[in-house]
Amino acid sequence: QVQLVESGGGLVQAGGSLRLSCAASGGTFSNYAVGWFRQAPGKEREFVAAISWTGAVTHYENSMKGRFTISRDNAKNTVYLQMNSLKPEDTAVYYCAATKTFIEIEVSKYDYWGQGTQVTVSS
Repeated sequence: QVQLVESGGGLVQAGGSLRLSCAASGGTFSNYAVGWFRQAPGKEREFVAAISWTGAVTHYENSMKGRFTISRDNAKNTVYLQMNSLKPEDTAVYYCAATKTFIEIEVSKYDYWGQGTQVTVSS
């Protein structure tokens, strides 16, 4: 069993930056690919980015490319999401999730989820 805890969310003005963290415990973290998802009020949870077990492979939703960067530090059991040039439409609860398969973009492919962290971008 893997437990995931997100942190780093908050209120930021448009154009600003935030770095989210996803800290893992209870398993061999380097055995899991990790994804970030987000869910805005009234909308379905959507894929943001994912990273492979070693961090060698990453994948982004198209609208996040160039603005968001996913990375991981397996020694610290942590995955990060650096978010730059934030827009009001990035406002959502951001979740990290872990899977023993490779990089996945579908919510159903992930086995473990954190509780989420709120990101609010003001205009």
